[in-house]
Amino acid sequence: MKIDDLIAEKRQDPEFDQTYKEAGEKLATAVALYHARENAGLTQAELAERAHTTQATIAKIERGDNVSFEKLQAIAHALGKTLIVSFV
Repeated sequence: MKIDDLIAEKRQDPEFDQTYKEAGEKLATAVALYHARENAGLTQAELAERAHTTQATIAKIERGDNVSFEKLQAIAHALGKTLIVSFV
């Protein structure tokens, strides 16, 4: 069985599907932060210093760990960006 087929089968379970969607959203946030940081030419430590947080916090967010809106907002501002939340 291909992985896509297995995922499609498992997503028929509402609880699995919800968890799958939530994980995808966290991953999208992690990837967006990683790309924004890389595009700015900053290391995790440099971004952390600008955002008044720790390198470990930046690493956790880039791994997809939970983060507060306020922390994301501070990081966005440290990158010279505005945080925009969208419900699509």
